[in-house]
Amino acid sequence: MSVAERRLAVLGPHLYEGVPLTRAAAAAGVPLRTAQRWLAGYQAGGAAALSRAGRADRGGRRFPAELVQLVEGMALRRPPPKLAQLHRAVAAVSEQRGWAAPSYSTVRSIVAAMDAGMAVLAQRGSAGYRDRFELVMRREASAPNDVWQVDHTQLDLLIVDERGRAVRPWLTVVLDDRSRAVAGYAVFLGAPSAVQTALALRQAIWRKDDAAWPVCGLPATLYSDNGADFTSEHIAQVCADTRVQLIHSTPGVPQGRGKIERFFGTITSELLPTLPGHLPHGSNGRPVTAPALSLHQLDSVVGRFVTDNYHQRVHPKTGQTPAQRWTAGGWLPRMPDSLEQLDLLLLTVATPRVVHRDGIRCHGLRYMDLALAAYVGEQVTIRYDPRDLAEIRVFHRGQFICRAVAPELAAATISLKDLQTTRARRRRQLQHQLQHRRSLVDTLTYPVWQDVPDETPTTARIPPAPTAAATGRTPRTTLRLYRED
Repeated sequence: MSVAERRLAVLGPHLYEGVPLTRAAAAAGVPLRTAQRWLAGYQAGGAAALSRAGRADRGGRRFPAELVQLVEGMALRRPPPKLAQLHRAVAAVSEQRGWAAPSYSTVRSIVAAMDAGMAVLAQRGSAGYRDRFELVMRREASAPNDVWQVDHTQLDLLIVDERGRAVRPWLTVVLDDRSRAVAGYAVFLGAPSAVQTALALRQAIWRKDDAAWPVCGLPATLYSDNGADFTSEHIAQVCADTRVQLIHSTPGVPQGRGKIERFFGTITSELLPTLPGHLPHGSNGRPVTAPALSLHQLDSVVGRFVTDNYHQRVHPKTGQTPAQRWTAGGWLPRMPDSLEQLDLLLLTVATPRVVHRDGIRCHGLRYMDLALAAYVGEQVTIRYDPRDLAEIRVFHRGQFICRAVAPELAAATISLKDLQTTRARRRRQLQHQLQHRRSLVDTLTYPVWQDVPDETPTTARIPPAPTAAATGRTPRTTLRLYRED
């Protein structure tokens, strides 16, 4: 029986049966003054007031408050001192002040009782305190395509570029917040740009050729960081035209992008270690195996991992696979009117061209379509995917005309970089052949040129004119004269 229950048992006859408090206290063997105090407490605060109040100084320390503040102040220095060093310093100050020197265990208990938030704020600053103690508003989308997150990361991997050099690629991912499904991605070389972001969004929004990858449509909100490519006027205009709300995270606060960061962690820990050229943590840029993948091959590997592995396994947070969670409910995503309209918004690689009788010329290729017959001599705007030069999209005064294809590439897909690489390789081959021809000519004709006599006739030259000292006359000219003159 608790203290409150025992005291309530004493007061019970008086409270519930009308027995005078004097008789009830005497029957229980409790002094009348004590019973009166209990009754006043019960009437003021109920049964909780009948519990025994602890000592006001219970758990406190029986030494000066200044000593406690001294220990805390020294412990909050940066870097924090060792506990033994702190005890010796406090003992020295206590001796000077005439205080009783605290024991080692006392100093340790003072440090342990300090506010943890204050300690982190002192040692790690505002950023460390924010990351550990400040409340975080976790965004949880209520439906698929409600919120999409987009971000970049540089992969811990080396691949081979078009020049045969080992380089680290980048990965851009568009992730659906509700289902954790990947809506689109792009792998590329060089710093992130608005072009790469637009290409990833184009893949995310439009329908995929793979039936196992159902994610598509326009999101209600696009959530990104404050990178220059995400804050560009082009991305803002795209979101405005497609009625997508663009939200940027607070600078320096990555907690709101935790879902896409976890996906990057999945790529880093599960996919990259299986690829040639992987750079494990702490490798100082030295891969475990020699890089062998091209950018196009890496693109295919990432796509297969997303559709065949990541989308088909149960997510630990949602309890469903990303593909199932995105398609649950049988809803229909909001789509652009056409792929041409989407390209007009997203594909920023736009170039003015003139329609000739044999088509449109770009990058040394010729593109043709029957619809161009009505626009011969007119200036048009072409837009194309830098990863696929097999076709271009032609616009006239903002209106889509047609898709023009290159006849030599109609059955194949070639990227701009592949085209540039092929041209550079051919140019190097020609330069090598030219240098070989010149070297061969020099080698074969060297003795012949050595035996050819000088064609300049030595007898045709007129002896030099007498000097001014010999003739006593000043020469009219300083030019050397020949007989033909």
